Amino acid sequence: MKSFYIVTNPDKEGAFETEQQIRDYLEGRDARCASGSMTGSGDGRYTDSSQVPQEVDCVITIGGDGTLIQAARDLAGRNIPFIGVNRGHLGYLTQVSSVEELREMLDALLSGRYHLEKRMMLQGLVVRDGRTVYENMALNEIVISRSGLLKPMHFRILVNGEFLNQYTADGMIIATPTGSTAYNLSAGGPIVAPSARMMVLTPICSHALNSRSIVLPAEDEITVEMLDEGHIVSFDGNLSGEIRQTDKIIIRQAGMDTTLVQLKKISFLQNLSSKMTGV
Repeated sequence: MKSFYIVTNPDKEGAFETEQQIRDYLEGRDARCASGSMTGSGDGRYTDSSQVPQEVDCVITIGGDGTLIQAARDLAGRNIPFIGVNRGHLGYLTQVSSVEELREMLDALLSGRYHLEKRMMLQGLVVRDGRTVYENMALNEIVISRSGLLKPMHFRILVNGEFLNQYTADGMIIATPTGSTAYNLSAGGPIVAPSARMMVLTPICSHALNSRSIVLPAEDEITVEMLDEGHIVSFDGNLSGEIRQTDKIIIRQAGMDTTLVQLKKISFLQNLSSKMTGV
């Protein structure tokens, strides 16, 4: 790799100092390096794809997992690999945090000592009266939840047009394997190896004793039919606005993946164990 683009989260302490360290190190070794800060545009995007040069070999994000996920969504379709530098809290996606690890990472990128890993994404559509009124993608999860009012929501799930179940709950998480260690895990859902291709449905605080997560093939299409008012749908934490009674949210595997740069030959189980135990 010889051409890089840095996406910096300005809200993270030390992020700009880290960006300058990366630029100095790369440019001192004859690599090209451009950069930009995450700034909201009002359409849910924080990184302007038009500002990222066409010849970029890798995007380096500085922040946390959320920074990497947002950049991956903003640049979806560009087919550029991503790697993250952690300046946030616990990170499953970001790989390095210390100065020593940073130099090792940059040396590995420059010399080709890495491998690439594909992660599936989800596409979600809000359909109202037969017309799509909102569409977006998610790397971690699509969440349907109540908007403010402390009362359960009612909805039903269809898979490939076939009725699966009707729920009374605080919401529903539809997660990718990458997102299985995020909100899905907090809600009691299963952990899935990130290289797998499947969708995990986990109800949030279901009002039923037999309500459990359901794992479906990536090829399936999920339809969530709303049965009451006052709820929202979010894509990796970004809200689409309020959804109405009789709206349908259609969720399927996206037509593109996110590519992550992996430096260390560490198994998923080793990484999971170190994150959960802090060692």
